[in-house]
Amino acid sequence: MAAGFGVSTATAWRYVEEALDVLAAWAPGLREALTGLGEGDHVIVDGTLISIDRIATDESYYSLKHRKHGMNVQVIVCPDGTPLWFSPCGTGPHPRSDRGRAHGIVQTCLTRQILVLASRVYQGAGATFRTLYYHHREQPEHYQQFNRDHARLRAPR
Repeated sequence: MAAGFGVSTATAWRYVEEALDVLAAWAPGLREALTGLGEGDHVIVDGTLISIDRIATDESYYSLKHRKHGMNVQVIVCPDGTPLWFSPCGTGPHPRSDRGRAHGIVQTCLTRQILVLASRVYQGAGATFRTLYYHHREQPEHYQQFNRDHARLRAPR
């Protein structure tokens, strides 16, 4: 990118960082993003690992689950897939549910009584969090039906 615009690499990175700072300032905070949602509404919370290029000694960025370096981002979306909020990137081997607690997702959704459809890592997060039942070989039919309905609501497309 720097070569294409005829600037140094340091200048190109400075422009990228400045652009990200401007975009981050425009982005709503967690509470503002959930404004207008209340009892009876639901959102979907999920996390993803954004791959990054790091050296092998950078263990704090290494994900054992994905077997690569990356940064964890938690995302809250509407049922139609419209993004409402993205967390700051996190490092380290912490589970996604810890990230949700650290960013205030769990507390904010519990306080506002917002129903949350989430993966099993949020199991035990609170009364408004709905997670999948653990897969057993011989799971009762109503558990299987709940998991199918949960999956259909979390990923409508």
